Parts: sequence; C-alpha cells; structure tokens
Amino acid sequence: MALLAESGAALTVEAIAKRAGLGAATVVRAFGGKDALLDAAVSRLLKPVVERARELLDTTTPFQALRTFLRELITFQAAHHAINDQLTGLDLPATTALRADLVSAVEEMVNGARGNGQVRADLAPTTATTLIGTTALAVARAAPSSPDLVDAYLTVLLDGLHPHQD
Repeated sequence: MALLAESGAALTVEAIAKRAGLGAATVVRAFGGKDALLDAAVSRLLKPVVERARELLDTTTPFQALRTFLRELITFQAAHHAINDQLTGLDLPATTALRADLVSAVEEMVNGARGNGQVRADLAPTTATTLIGTTALAVARAAPSSPDLVDAYLTVLLDGLHPHQD
C-alpha cells in the first residue's frame, strides 16, 4: 500500500517484498503473484472511494453528489494516478469490479442530475460519464496547485454539462 502512494515507485514483487521485509517467494506464496497482490492493494484503496460515491448518492441531490464526489475523486487520483499506468494489462478482477461500480455510481449521479434538469440531455449518459472521468483524471494528473484551481476546473466542466438556456 505504501508503494502505491509513491510516485514513480516500481510495483514489482521484489520491490513490494523488500518494502514488507519479506522474500519475494513469500509474497508470491501468500498472494499467488504480482497481479493478485496488486489487485488486493488497489481494490483496498478503491473500495472506500466507491462507498463514498454511494453515500453521497444516498444523502444529497445527484448534482451535488456529482460535484462533491468529483472534487474528492480528483484529490484521490492526484495521490494515486501514477499507479494507473502500471496496472494496464494486468488481471485485476476485484479492481475491475470496483471500477465498474464506480462508473455505475457516477452514471447514477449523471442520470439523476439529468432527470432534475441539471445535466444536458443532448449528451448520451455514457458520453457524459466518459467526459467526466477523463477530465477528472486529467485534472488530477495536472496536480493543481490549489483547491481553488480544482474548483475552477470543476466549475468549467459542470457548466459545460448544464443544459443550454436559449
């Protein structure tokens, strides 16, 4: 878990074992290999994010849930985006399932806000969700220098999702 938080850290079985004070063979025996180990660690990081999205859906309006969640997601992604590149091509079933849950939660936010007239209807829900996810990751990778800049990015993004007023 500590290596996942370090930018540029090598996510190899050897590096993970060394950090844990174990031998690589012990780590492989315990987890079954690098993919399973990373799946366990990444899903452990991602699970509270998905739970938070669901909590927001249950406690606030869909649009407010979307705004709050995106701010928190950008903070999370800024701290962990470097690992995303290292996960490409790996077999990560728990992580994949949680990512699907996360997309589903954001789609619920978008669809609810759309139903309330707060998100434009001329964009397909999957298009809106893709735009939101891609933009949030891009903002996180840019490492905004202040919360005000994150809010400015979110304002521009969410303003673009508002229905046009003629």
